[in-house]
Amino acid sequence: MITEEEVKIAQQQWGDGIVRIGKLFSEKKDYKKAAEEFVDKNYGFDERTVLFKPTKASELPFRVTKEGAVSYFVSGNEEYPEDQGFALLPITDVRFKNAAISISENEAVSMGHYFFTNLEGEQLKVEYTMVFYRSKDRSVKLWLHHSSFPFIP
Repeated sequence: MITEEEVKIAQQQWGDGIVRIGKLFSEKKDYKKAAEEFVDKNYGFDERTVLFKPTKASELPFRVTKEGAVSYFVSGNEEYPEDQGFALLPITDVRFKNAAISISENEAVSMGHYFFTNLEGEQLKVEYTMVFYRSKDRSVKLWLHHSSFPFIP
């Protein structure tokens, strides 16, 4: 079984990866390769169908391929012209606030808010649902990731 601690570690790893990509972009280093490695490390595209609905995508809001996920994070794929490169902002910190984590035999589901801190110290609050599974290499990866802005009436 996946433990709650493993979910929190996977979330921290995901947040650290977003920060790293933006830092590499700012330093004019190979951020695209880092984004590909980030997607490989955090998402199970090589093993199963992955359902990814990123926050800032509306024309093509569902990303079910590795290429689509990488494009969302760093742009540059003509098949996804709306992508601005979410991870390129840059972000200095990502903090998770889980509303709950539910663990079953082979999966763990987390839902809550994550907060993205920019260079000015401002935080962007986003809602998420993440479903993790144990991959063939025994690491914990995402197979479902839904992210959206909070509803404003």
